[in-house]
Amino acid sequence: MTAPEGRGIAGRTDTFRILHVSTGNVCRSPITERLTRHALVDRLGDPLSGGLIVESAGTWGHEGAPMEANAEIVLADFGADATGFVGRELLDEHVIRADLVLTATRDHRAQVISMGHSAGLRTFTLKEFTRLVRAIDPATLPDARDEGVVERARALVRAAAALRGWLLAPTAEADEVYDPYGAPITFFRSIGDEINQALDPVVTALTGVPAPH
Repeated sequence: MTAPEGRGIAGRTDTFRILHVSTGNVCRSPITERLTRHALVDRLGDPLSGGLIVESAGTWGHEGAPMEANAEIVLADFGADATGFVGRELLDEHVIRADLVLTATRDHRAQVISMGHSAGLRTFTLKEFTRLVRAIDPATLPDARDEGVVERARALVRAAAALRGWLLAPTAEADEVYDPYGAPITFFRSIGDEINQALDPVVTALTGVPAPH
């Protein structure tokens, strides 16, 4: 399968598609997807109006499955919406259309990159991307108000990819979000907190809008 001209909906170039990847697509990636959407709404009102699309899938995705009940509870804790979620298995087309792929672990990142489609420069673990984003001067990115959120987001991914070989993780585990599948709600909540903290600087950098207080 070859990549279409451009990415985004039907090859449109006025969208920026974020794909969150975990294993089953019932715990970590659904939490990350819906928390990202929630944070974007807080900052932009309607992320789709800015061209941002947020999705998720799993490397061993439970196709058609609902998210885990504890994942729904975690989302409710943050005021995020779990409505209508359906699990998906990661397919070539998801990777082809994605402008940014954020994975739960390094193994997921390796699996996405191994699928091809020139995914290496736009695939990061979530925590890796957070670390890189923190090192990027926002003043070097396009102003979303002038050039649009999509152009700013694309520039952010390019800047993060350029930094990757220079800004290494303090430990291998620092880039991992561990799987809470089957764990009690207390562990789910700790993973939810980790994901939310990692997403905050990412969404701020993507949009140029800090979180509302």
